[in-house]
Amino acid sequence: MLFALPLFPALAGLAIWTQGDGPRLRLALITGGAAVVTLALAVLAAAQGWQGSFVWGTGLELRLALTPLSAAVAITVPAVALAVLVFAAAHEERRGRARLLGLMLIFTGAMLLTVTAADLLSLLIGWEVMGFCSWALIGHHWRDHTNMASGRYAFVTTRLGDLGLFIALMATWSGAGTLDYAALGRLNGTALALAAFGVLVAAGAKAGQGPFAVWLFRAMDGPSSVSALLHAATMVAAGAYLLARLHPWLSGVPGWSGAVIALGLVTALAGGAVAVMHGHAKKLLAASTSAQLGLMFVAVAVAVGVGYPGVAVVHLVTHAAFKAPLFLSAGIAGEAAGTYRLREMGYMHALPWTAGLTALAALALAAVPPMGAAWSKERIAAAAMHESLWLGLAVMVAGALSAAYAARFWWLAYAPGNTAPEARPRWPEIAATGALALACVGLGLLWLDPVQAALPMRLPEGVSLETAVSLVLVATGLLAGLTLARREKAPEPQAADWLGLPALIDAGIVLPFGQMARLAAYIDDAVLDALPRGAARLAKRVARGWRWFDKAGPGAVPQGAEGATRMLPHGRRGFRGLMQADHRLIDAAVWRTVAITRALARLSDNPGETLADGLPEGAARIIGHSGADARRLQTGLSHHYYAIFVTGAAAAILFLIFRRF
Repeated sequence: MLFALPLFPALAGLAIWTQGDGPRLRLALITGGAAVVTLALAVLAAAQGWQGSFVWGTGLELRLALTPLSAAVAITVPAVALAVLVFAAAHEERRGRARLLGLMLIFTGAMLLTVTAADLLSLLIGWEVMGFCSWALIGHHWRDHTNMASGRYAFVTTRLGDLGLFIALMATWSGAGTLDYAALGRLNGTALALAAFGVLVAAGAKAGQGPFAVWLFRAMDGPSSVSALLHAATMVAAGAYLLARLHPWLSGVPGWSGAVIALGLVTALAGGAVAVMHGHAKKLLAASTSAQLGLMFVAVAVAVGVGYPGVAVVHLVTHAAFKAPLFLSAGIAGEAAGTYRLREMGYMHALPWTAGLTALAALALAAVPPMGAAWSKERIAAAAMHESLWLGLAVMVAGALSAAYAARFWWLAYAPGNTAPEARPRWPEIAATGALALACVGLGLLWLDPVQAALPMRLPEGVSLETAVSLVLVATGLLAGLTLARREKAPEPQAADWLGLPALIDAGIVLPFGQMARLAAYIDDAVLDALPRGAARLAKRVARGWRWFDKAGPGAVPQGAEGATRMLPHGRRGFRGLMQADHRLIDAAVWRTVAITRALARLSDNPGETLADGLPEGAARIIGHSGADARRLQTGLSHHYYAIFVTGAAAAILFLIFRRF
């Protein structure tokens, strides 16, 4: 039964995509209805404990199951997707809208497969489908070459991290002979280390941690509704979820918890600093996503062997509630201004409803009580304090930075001003943003003791003094953010572009890789392609030689004994002497030989010429066509490679399925 949860939105998305663009209202109703059914399926699955399995062969089994933590995420994903899809149906332009909404539903189904997976193979399938959907959605406006380049950049970057998941899968298979999550607990030594750190690399790439954070900026070239879904409920959030889900089996691996904490803390601080400096509305929010997910990484790994994955998942849920409306609000303000530059906004008077709802989400991002996100952030700080004082203080500083960039974002986007908007939001856009903003307020129930007692997780015990210090830092961050926003005059510093990390990646990775690619292309053209070209030329020359021999050999013998003797290449003088000695004998022998040769030539004229010319010429044509076809596969276009991958995967799946019968 549980397979219906990811399959339904995926199939519904395909159906919407194939039906093509239509009236806005009809598409909104169909897409919203599919999201509502998906949400209902998620609630039923969580309430009734649905499971699912499909056996392909020995050791190859797709298993889906829900734990209390994964059930919370499984409900959050379609709930956020419902609001985002309603917004997208009302906000995005008509051209390609059906494709966009269909892909977003498929994206949601892939995330649900990732969340419900109970084995690495099911996880990998959902993980890779999300990668494909992110590439297609970021490059939705494919006529703009910049969007397509950004989609490829995000695709290649996350695919690089996905190699870690492939390594983890292969290490688990070789070490345990099966791919279910529990098999990770039966690994040891090198296999366990490969699996643990492979998962960390894959999760870090998806979550935009450390050196992988740059792709989140490039992803901002996609539509604002795509950014909301990508950052709040799918793909990016999948990285933190994966670590929380696999924590019981990986937390004891030597060095793993320390690596997770270091990666998360550095990203939380760096992302916060970048967001405070950035002047692009969506990129500011993207940097904040990296920072917030970094805090989730810290929560998962603190207290080696123990950790607080439940707290990380709660913050993931509260983060989805406030990050989605912030991105939707950025889309409204960006359309009103005709740009995403924060300095050119300021729509408190022009867009009061949007400004007020955005303020609620910004307060949640700033972790101001009684917002639910404030409770989950304080629990992360308390968990970090259990690890060390310095780690706890660093998490509090990251919280102060989040308050600063939240205040700066809201003030610059919706400060009092007389700016006239170029476009105003439709009522479904405001309704979708409002529903999510009110969810941020509703999650404030987490501050109540009965609600905390009902949570199926272990919570870190906080100290009043620590909470007070943290709230003082939050207040300081709010004041600093408002001050920076009101004095926003200086140009954006270069450090706002991820502290120079993109330039470092270009110089250290992209340029050398490009040079290696050009060298490989030269070798391919000058050396490897020379072999089939040389073989083709040789075959043609052999063909011409056979043709000349066939035409200039037996068919060139002239009539008459005297002419025949002149055509003999060797012993011409000897033959003439013998002919003079016994003219009749030699003459008869020569004429008999000529007659036989001419008869054989006539007999083999057409078949012989066809055989002698056809074999080498046909071989040359086959070699030439084979080389041309092989070169067609090397287009350098990622969607061609992905199509080949999908075709091969589909063939393998069909083989495994029908082999059972």
